Amino acid sequence: MAGGHDEDLMPEDNSGYKLSQPKQSLAEYQKMDENDESLKRYKESLGLGGGNDLSDPNDPRVCIIHSLSMESPGREPVVIDLSTPGSLEDLKKKPFTIKEGAKFTMKAQFKVQHEILSGLHYVQTVKRGKIRIPGGKTSEMIGSYAPNTDKNPMYTKTFAEEEAPTGMLARGNYNAVSRFVDDDGKTHLEFEWSFDIAKDW
Repeated sequence: MAGGHDEDLMPEDNSGYKLSQPKQSLAEYQKMDENDESLKRYKESLGLGGGNDLSDPNDPRVCIIHSLSMESPGREPVVIDLSTPGSLEDLKKKPFTIKEGAKFTMKAQFKVQHEILSGLHYVQTVKRGKIRIPGGKTSEMIGSYAPNTDKNPMYTKTFAEEEAPTGMLARGNYNAVSRFVDDDGKTHLEFEWSFDIAKDW
């Protein structure tokens, strides 16, 4: 995607979310002193609690985003499947509808493999036409994670509740760009999508 999005799609200041230990390889983490209670708790906080590693040796990706879903009280979740071929291309072409004033939460499902993922963020900008709307940038810390195992094959993160705008002027089509990026500035997924704010579902 064009570099013009880069500044908009970088996380807000994330001080306090850095790993409490220097980043190391997965093997180095596993070798940390098992008799040290603080190190043991630190490893557990990353999800290094045992189980068989599910990393795919034929897939070099560290973070694989499987889906995003939108949940609103009293309605079936709207699931955006990001794992099937062509799914990203369809997102912008097929906007989904959000009722004005509706409260909703977004939820991400993802898998980590090969190494510790440090400070994963979800960053999103929303524009109407070519202009970013007021408050149209979201930056949310997801966290740091160890590779998934058969004991915990998938991670799920539920974001803070949001509320759709209201009023005739708020109704219409919006375009969004979303990015999953880590503390090292590595983008794991970036995609464009669109939605309509309407009087009703």
